[in-house]
This record gives sequence, C-alpha cells and structure tokens, in this order.
Amino acid sequence: MMSTLARYGITRGLAATTAVFLACAGAAFAQGQGPIKIGSVLSITGAASFLGDPEAKTIEFYVEKINAAGGVLGRKLQLITYDDGSDAEKARTFSKRLIEQDKVDVLLGGSSTGTSMPVMPLAAEAQIPFISFGGAVGIIEPVQKWVFKTPHTDRMACEKIFVDMQSRKLTRLALISGAGGFDKSMRTECLNVAKKSGVEVIADENYGAGDTDMTAQLTKIKNTAGVQAVLNAGFGPGPAIVTRNFRQLGMTVPLYQSHGVGSKEFIKLAGAAAEGVRLPAAALLVAKDLPAKDPQRAVVVNYTREYEAKFKSEVSTFGGHAYDGLMLVVGALKSAKSSDKAKVRDALENTKGYMGTGGVVNMSPTDHLGLDLSAFRMLEVKGGNWTLVK
Repeated sequence: MMSTLARYGITRGLAATTAVFLACAGAAFAQGQGPIKIGSVLSITGAASFLGDPEAKTIEFYVEKINAAGGVLGRKLQLITYDDGSDAEKARTFSKRLIEQDKVDVLLGGSSTGTSMPVMPLAAEAQIPFISFGGAVGIIEPVQKWVFKTPHTDRMACEKIFVDMQSRKLTRLALISGAGGFDKSMRTECLNVAKKSGVEVIADENYGAGDTDMTAQLTKIKNTAGVQAVLNAGFGPGPAIVTRNFRQLGMTVPLYQSHGVGSKEFIKLAGAAAEGVRLPAAALLVAKDLPAKDPQRAVVVNYTREYEAKFKSEVSTFGGHAYDGLMLVVGALKSAKSSDKAKVRDALENTKGYMGTGGVVNMSPTDHLGLDLSAFRMLEVKGGNWTLVK
C-alpha cells in the first residue's frame, strides 16, 4: 500500500506541471524506500586490528558526512558494522547475518585475505555486491561476478619490488614469509613472477604466526652465498620482528617489505631497524610529499587532513582502502540511480576514472580491482618516516 507521504506527493504533482510532478514523486518514492544499508565486517580487534580499526573509523566518519550532506539518491545511508575479532569463521557468521537478517544492500570488508575468502561464496549465493579490503590476488582472480576489492594485489607488490631491484642491479633474492593467507599468497606470487622479472630466488624461509624470533631463518639466509636482497612477504607483527632480527644479525643487503605493513605502526614496532626498508605502497603514506601537479595529491591530502583531525592519529593505507570502497559504492549507487543489487554491481564493474587513495580505478568485466602498477609508489623509511624513492 502506498504511504501517506507518497500519496500526498502524487496528489500535489497532478495539480502542477509535469516537472514538479516528477520531482515530488521522485522525492516521495526515495523517502518511501528507507535507508540504503551498508554492511561491514571488519577486524576492529584481534591480530589484524591495525587493519580493521582505521577501516571502521573511516567508513563511520564518511557515512556521517554523506548523510549530513543529504545522503545518496535522497536517502540516508545506514551503516551496520560487526567486529570479527580477526577470526575468519566470525567473519563468515557476521556476513551471513548482514545478508539474511539485516538485509543490507552491499557488503564492505574482510580486513584481510583470511577474513575475506569465506565471505565471497556468501556474496555470490545472495547476489550482493561485496568489496574486500584483503590484499591477495586470489580475491579477484578468477573474476567472480559479485566480488571486488580496493587494495593493490600481492602480485603487484612483487612486480613493483622487482622493478626496484632491477633499477639497483639486484637479481638474487631471499624470501622469508609468514603463515597467514596473504603471506602464503604473496610468496607464491613472487615465486611465479620472479623469473620473468629477471630475479632468481635462491633462499626461501618461513615463520609461524606466533613466532617472536626469526633469527634462525635469517641466519640461514645470511649464510646463503650470493643473496643480494631480502623480501619479507607478510603483515602484522611478523615483519617488524623480521626487521629487528635482520639488523641484529648485521645484515646489510636491501630489505623489502610488502604493502601489508603500510602504516606508521610498522615503523614504531621496528624502531631504528626500519631505517632503509623499502616497500611498495599507496601514495596516501606520502600525501604531503607528492608534487603539486600530481593528480592524486588532492584526494590523499584531503583524506589525510580529515582523518587526522577527527581521530588525532596518523593515516594508514588500510583506512584508505575503506575510503575507496565506500566511495566506489556511493559512485555506483549514483550511476545506477538505484540501490538494486544487480544494478549496483553492474555500475561497480563499469567504474572508470575514479581517483582514490589507492590510485585511478578503471574496472571492467575482467578486472574487479581496476588498478595498474603505476598506482603503487616505492617508499623507503628515512629518519623514522616514509619517503618517496626518487
């Protein structure tokens, strides 16, 4: 049955011009539909809280801003967030609740690869758009109709690091990786693309999720003849431990980390040992150092300013992934002129030229990320801070 508000709008419209009729009816229809529901499952606590905490803060802050400005399509956004505690099974359970009980229109989250993978089949079954914040390329390859993601992939990280190695005439690499889903995936990707990049992997070590000392593995690497650089595929506390142990052993070859440590927290945990570490990351970490003519500068500087003013803490690339995910959804809603899940999915897949904190996004039916290698910047820790490698 039509609401009182809708009947009133249509009645008034019939007595006016066609243009006024359409405006009133459209406004009444939008209000009658209620809010657009955004569901998110994030690792706000637990081992991956350094990912989920800035993501949750970012989404909540910008949903409030959008609603204060009138919402989207004349409707408010309703944000429903659950904390999975960095547990993959909880991520699956809460995502199922968002779909079946909360009846959300879109899913954001999976702070990590591990908490994203169990959500993917749920999104496909329910035919609901899902934007992951996990890093592994397996989230979007092979392409799944309802699944998208915002962070650069682990394969791209390997490729960017290998380009930097080539510029330094380094060809013989030692790998050390953690036990998590992202860690394992990046190790595999690096091994797969090394040869075509002119890089030879001559040592390959790993460590457990709860390990607090990687001296034994690094000693093996140090004693491997010909190693010219070391790459740690991992995220969480592991890379900071690797970095400290690396310096304690007096190792002097270049040390690379993944974009999984793209926050100031890594530098704080690693301390002085972080000096000289290089990694590929989004421009967000060096926003104020970007040239004035850089087309991405305005976006990352504005996000940095607003986030730091609101939360009194430094930005991370992880909050940026959440910002891009939310804004891609907002753009898709506007393009689709509807919250219909299939139409929003189609609009996401056809996103072109979105300038985000991660780079310029151009999606297609064969690419549900939309970033190329130029979206990565090579950074180096100097003076306890991130700096652009020139």
